Amino acid sequence: MPLEGEYQPSPAQWVREQVELYESSGGTRGTTLRDTGLPVVVITMRGARNGRIHKVPLMRVEHGGRYAAVASKGGHPSHPDWYFNLRANPGAELQDGPERRDMTAREVTGEERETWWRRAVAAFPPYAEYQEKTDREIPVFVLEPADPDGPADSPAPAAD
Repeated sequence: MPLEGEYQPSPAQWVREQVELYESSGGTRGTTLRDTGLPVVVITMRGARNGRIHKVPLMRVEHGGRYAAVASKGGHPSHPDWYFNLRANPGAELQDGPERRDMTAREVTGEERETWWRRAVAAFPPYAEYQEKTDREIPVFVLEPADPDGPADSPAPAAD
């Protein structure tokens, strides 16, 4: 079920523009990160403090119908705001191209985090540089289908 409520666009102009292009085209335009050509998804979530709807484009890291959301913030010393939103409200909507799915996010740790981290770095190599720039361990969430009987459901494969 899609998240409902008041939408609060990002204060970052490029994020606002990318989300608008992605959504207004039905997921056929704005599907890559700026000039990199690398694919992104749009994640819709509820704000931790204000309860408003927030949307953010993130690198597409998909495996077996599940997706990673990497809270890198370019290697900044603090977590991105959306990190706190997903921690407080794990129900999210993910748009991958034209497909929208209701997902549940959970932060992963240990071996599972390492497996997803490798997948994320393979999809977007700058993540490794971002980790070197910061003292914090960059958090990784896994977004899984909220409806286990939905079309995005597939068995969770073991580590690569």
